[in-house]
Amino acid sequence: QVQLVESGGGSVQAGGSLKLSCAASGDTTSRYCMGWFRQTPGKEREGVAALDRDGSATYRYSVEGRFTISKDNAKNALYLQMNSLKPEDTAMYYCAAGLLPIGLGRGYAYWGQGAQVAVSS
Repeated sequence: QVQLVESGGGSVQAGGSLKLSCAASGDTTSRYCMGWFRQTPGKEREGVAALDRDGSATYRYSVEGRFTISKDNAKNALYLQMNSLKPEDTAMYYCAAGLLPIGLGRGYAYWGQGAQVAVSS
């Protein structure tokens, strides 16, 4: 069983950048498909970016070209580089992991506690 802890959230002005990190423990990230999700109050959690074990990445249409997902199996970590941030990117961001390649689906088995990202206009 893998445990996930996000870091790197914060406040930034529109147009700025942030990099989220997800540190995994208890198991190696090389075994997992992983993803980033986000949620705002009153809305469903939505997939932002996902990475299969073979390195194939999937992005939500609204972040394509601005966000990049990556994984470092040697460091047991997942990352989300977020550029050209917009106020609508404001949300709690969650890291997720699972054994099945479900892309942006919410059926991942393991979830972190979240990191808040706030983008001001």
